[in-house]
Amino acid sequence: MSRRSVNPSRRVSDGGLPSVGGLFHHKSRSPPVLTIALVVLGVILLIAYFNSGSGRLKALGVTVTSREAVSRSEGSCTSEVMRALPYLKKAYGTAIQKVLHVGPDSCTVVSNLLKEGKVEAWGVEPYDLEDTDSSCKSLVRKGFVRMSDIKFPLPYRSDSFNLVVVSDALDYLTPRYLNKTLPDLARVSTNGLVIFAGNPGQQKPKVSELPKFGRPAKLRSSSWWTRYFVQTGLTENEGPLKKFEEATSKNEYKPDCQIFHLST
Repeated sequence: MSRRSVNPSRRVSDGGLPSVGGLFHHKSRSPPVLTIALVVLGVILLIAYFNSGSGRLKALGVTVTSREAVSRSEGSCTSEVMRALPYLKKAYGTAIQKVLHVGPDSCTVVSNLLKEGKVEAWGVEPYDLEDTDSSCKSLVRKGFVRMSDIKFPLPYRSDSFNLVVVSDALDYLTPRYLNKTLPDLARVSTNGLVIFAGNPGQQKPKVSELPKFGRPAKLRSSSWWTRYFVQTGLTENEGPLKKFEEATSKNEYKPDCQIFHLST
């Protein structure tokens, strides 16, 4: 008489050890904690992917919502322009009637100058304008503020302005482009240039806030700038400089950035 084979799976119900198939089936069920961890990891990877792809989107002409706001980061010289405006007005007097500001957040500088009523102000924004308020959009629409790559000639005729103020722009240019940009800034000004440059050792913008030039600021010493100005043919604007220093000394104003007054 043949022996009847025993089904291993039935032994479990009879109180025996679980079958090999049952063991694998039990282990294949992921604990809830592991499942949650995998989901979180997936979300992190997706965020990292989209952040790394923002550069590719910009190259294709797609606007990325996160603004690289250099002017809002610590170490900004554009904010220093706002602090220095009252002293610049005393130093330059009537020469500040028609002013061009070149640098990020030009809308803020132009808006404050226009509020005076006696100053004709214009601005050049060298970086993309993103997440701007209605006031800035209005200035751009009316042509008071333009977007322009300062590595190329500015869209203005020679001697278009009495004074040109530059901040948070030249620090990001290599000497190769400075050789073209600085003479062009002097070209559009009749009474001089005022350049706000970062101090060596000054806190730099974070990597996420780097400008569209794609490189960190090169914070050069005053001696470096002085030598460069001489090589470029620009000299110190002694009259306004003296008046500026007199005005600031009375109010104990100490700028966080280097300020150069140049004659064109």
